[in-house]
Amino acid sequence: MNHLWDSHLHTSFSADSEVDPEEMLKKANELSLMGITFTDHMDIDYPGDDPTEFELDIKEYLIYMTNLMEVEAKNQHNTAFLVGMELGLQPHLVEIHKSLVDTLPLDFVIGSIHVVNGMDPYYPSYYENKSGHEAYEEYYKCILENLNCFTEFDSLGHLDYITRYAKRHLSENESRYDMAEYKELIREIFRILIKKDIALEVNTGAYRADLNEPNPNFDTLRFYKECGGSFITIGADAHKVEHVGLHFDKISDELKEIGFKEYAIFQKRKPSLFPL
Repeated sequence: MNHLWDSHLHTSFSADSEVDPEEMLKKANELSLMGITFTDHMDIDYPGDDPTEFELDIKEYLIYMTNLMEVEAKNQHNTAFLVGMELGLQPHLVEIHKSLVDTLPLDFVIGSIHVVNGMDPYYPSYYENKSGHEAYEEYYKCILENLNCFTEFDSLGHLDYITRYAKRHLSENESRYDMAEYKELIREIFRILIKKDIALEVNTGAYRADLNEPNPNFDTLRFYKECGGSFITIGADAHKVEHVGLHFDKISDELKEIGFKEYAIFQKRKPSLFPL
């Protein structure tokens, strides 16, 4: 697995993780990963009692990571690391997000949709008074709305994120998901990504949500190839040490079977391609 780079990791700088970055790096070394990129959450105006809960303390984050880089340079470990963030997209935050990505010295920015019209599909409230089809369709329409007003990020995170949680909150029949039902919305999403040279993330965090394929799923990844897409990043979306590099022992072969030949990592917001 040492030819792969995990480009999606959350540490104690994210509200939903308690892991020290050093522990993530130690685990990556044990797995002989080529490298990792920390991408802690920056979700401004997150719904709930505290809208700042998922806001990244950027100053402390960058100071900490700079110091860690100095320590690691002396340790001479085989696994490199870079510093990025996962930006929670919402249309009304466009100007704030532009300012952030234009000024911060980051290697990598994931653009993800966690909030759909003021609600996170992680929670049951999102599904109230909706059929499964309506819930999925609203989610994809929200992705398009975001892409139509902001594309200044490097990779689109976990495209079908909603599939992780719909099965928890809907009946088995209502939570049934068929990518083909949303194909035209997804086609337009891919058209924008390809036009803007934005990568599509292959997120293996889906496996810890009891799915048997990544986000997006294999049908969607095949469709991405059909649409002319080939630009991907790979990330485990780890919030715990044991999830670093999750399923990386198999994902490379699965992606090659679909037709992907390489994946990207970003350093100073510029991509480099590596063979799968």
